[in-house]
Amino acid sequence: MTNWIEIGALDQIPRLGARVVRTASGNIAVFRTEDDEVFALDDRCPHKGGPLSQGIVHNKRVTCPLHNFVIELANGEAVAPDEGCAHSYPAKVENGTVWLSVREAVTASAD
Repeated sequence: MTNWIEIGALDQIPRLGARVVRTASGNIAVFRTEDDEVFALDDRCPHKGGPLSQGIVHNKRVTCPLHNFVIELANGEAVAPDEGCAHSYPAKVENGTVWLSVREAVTASAD
């Protein structure tokens, strides 16, 4: 069953930045673009496991801080010629509040 979890206000996530949500199955990075779109991915680069939440957000992509691996925010796929995929999660903004869809309960609040 899918649960929508309230993450907080959109303005609590910096533009071109991220927040981390801790879940039972691992950390999820929730990103905000320049245009206030939100996306969510596992906070682990498929290349070397770097923290994507600490990467550089540009357009609708994030660049891993460890080895410049570029990941599409919309689907978690690496940009060619790289290969790999970070799991993506549905995220949305309603009335200025960010919501994240997960299949398990969140075990800790967002950082």
